[in-house]
This record gives sequence, C-alpha cells and structure tokens, in this order.
Amino acid sequence: MKTIKTFAKTFPLAALVSATAFASAEAHVSFLDKEASQESTILATLQLPHGCDGKATTEVRVKLPEGFVFAKPQPKAGWELEVLKGDYQKTYDNHGDKVKSGAVEIRWKNGNLSDDFYDTFVIQGKVSGVEAGTSLAFPVIQMCGDAVAAWDQVAKDGSDPHGMKSPAPLLKVVAGDSHGHDHDMAGMDMTGMGGMAAAAPAGETVKAGDLEISAGFAKAMLPGQPVGGGFFTVKNSGQTDDRLLSVTSPVSGEVQIHAMETKDNVMRMRQLKDGIAVAAGETVKLEPGKLHLMFQKVKTPFKQGDTVPVTLTFEKAGTVDLVLQVVSAQGK
Repeated sequence: MKTIKTFAKTFPLAALVSATAFASAEAHVSFLDKEASQESTILATLQLPHGCDGKATTEVRVKLPEGFVFAKPQPKAGWELEVLKGDYQKTYDNHGDKVKSGAVEIRWKNGNLSDDFYDTFVIQGKVSGVEAGTSLAFPVIQMCGDAVAAWDQVAKDGSDPHGMKSPAPLLKVVAGDSHGHDHDMAGMDMTGMGGMAAAAPAGETVKAGDLEISAGFAKAMLPGQPVGGGFFTVKNSGQTDDRLLSVTSPVSGEVQIHAMETKDNVMRMRQLKDGIAVAAGETVKLEPGKLHLMFQKVKTPFKQGDTVPVTLTFEKAGTVDLVLQVVSAQGK
C-alpha cells in the first residue's frame, strides 16, 4: 500500500495561526461554485480573497477529499506546481479503467500574491461515488512566508459551519442527471494524472538547418482560461548540439518552456529558463505530462480546429516559424 506523503516541512506552533487572526471580517477561502453534480467532471475554483495580515501569499496547499478523483490542477504563471499522489480508499472507474490511486494533494509554490489582490486556484476533477447531499471538504493551507493560515475546520454532521473561524472550503454534491456522462474540461491535459494518453495530429513539418520540427499541436481551452499548452517534436540530424532558447506567439503575452517530472509520488512542474537541449542525432518530444509549452495571457482561448502560430528561437538554427493545430482538450 502506498503512503500518502505529508508536508515536506513543519512549522513552529507560533507560526500556525487561525485564519481569522489574519482575515477578521474578510471572506474565507471558498469555492466559486459551491455545488457539483454526482458523477460529473468539474473545475473546482478556489477563491483566495486576501493574504495573511497584510503579507503576500507564497504557497497554497489543497488536500483533496475521497470522492474527488482524477484531479488535474491548472498551472499558474509565476508559481511552481506540485501534485502529491497516493491511494484512494475505493476503486474508481475512469472510462473503463479501474483506478485505485491518484492526486491527493495539490500545491502551488513559490508565488507572490499581494494582499492587495484576489486570485483563484483551479483543480479539474471528477465527483464520483458520493451521495447527493454530502459536502466534500477541501482543507487549505495558505502560507505567507513564515506565517501559515489553516482553513481546515470541518463541521460535524448537523452543525452550522458558518460559525467557524477557519472553515475548510466545502463542495456540496447534488443529484446528477440520468445520463452519467462527464467531460474533460481542462485546457491542459497532464497525462499520467488522468490515465489517458494524448494523440498528436500530423501537423506540418518545418526544417531549419539540421533540425526538423514536426507534429505540432495545442490543446483547446475553456473561455476565460488563462493558460494553454503546446507540443511538438524536434529531430537533430546533424553532428552539432543545438538548444531551443525561447518561444513567442502573437496570440499570447508570454510563452514559457516547462517540464513535468514525478519523483516519490510527487509530480512537479518547473520553468526551463535555459531552454531545452537538442543533442546531435537525438529527437526531443514536447508532449503532455512531460516537456511542454505554456501559453500565458492568452488573448483568445484556443478552440478545436484553430491554429496557433509560434516562433521558435534556437541557439544554432536561429528562428523557426511553426503552426500548431488545436485539438480537443482530450487530445483526440
């Protein structure tokens, strides 16, 4: 049996303070939509209305309850992302596959959200095996440097949660329709977390010196979603190493190069500020759940059937223009 990894570090008692000490009369951490239908895939959007007694929020940790499964967090510009995995208490059906483990905690780390601003943190997941009328609690740890606010109080059955000083955000499960269908709603597919591989379209092939860039595609996004994902393959047929230094696009305010890796049941995403090495004679694939492009400040959400133009800048091959075909969020 797998052991769910706990927090990587502990905090002195003086630092772990009731969230009310920071918020006083301000709003609690809560969900934008407080209800979800049975057996539905949703975007659970947490609202973070303030920092800690004027201090900026630097980390947000969300524990996922049993019954909220196949979770995929939405990346945020300027934040590192960690996904802790562990065993579910039950077995869940994911399009015919029996799944016994998955994400159990999400962490957005090393950010800097000023107390002057409001932001949201989004997790896609499926509400499964939960009776209507049940409220799922998502305990949240909000960190502001050395200060820690714990939004983790859960009301006992039949008691009023509104009187609590630091309540955990609740998602009330309501009766679903009779169709029993659910859809992959996220614009970015973190393959490996959902258990479904994404298929890349053929796309165009572009050559630049010894480099051949092919199979370019992007994922469709929901309206209003701030980030998108892009992917392609680079083959270096020459005898000289090269490096992808940067990417730009007219449809996005910024394009970052990211990598995702899983170690000790923890999935981490980090920005590759030095780019990606493309060694002589090697092929490098940007694909869901691994290396990928992240489009920030997207002007218009990517829609299936559209195209996304990008300009790749290599150390040796120079600039290369490429067009990414937009496929569905499921990558089919």
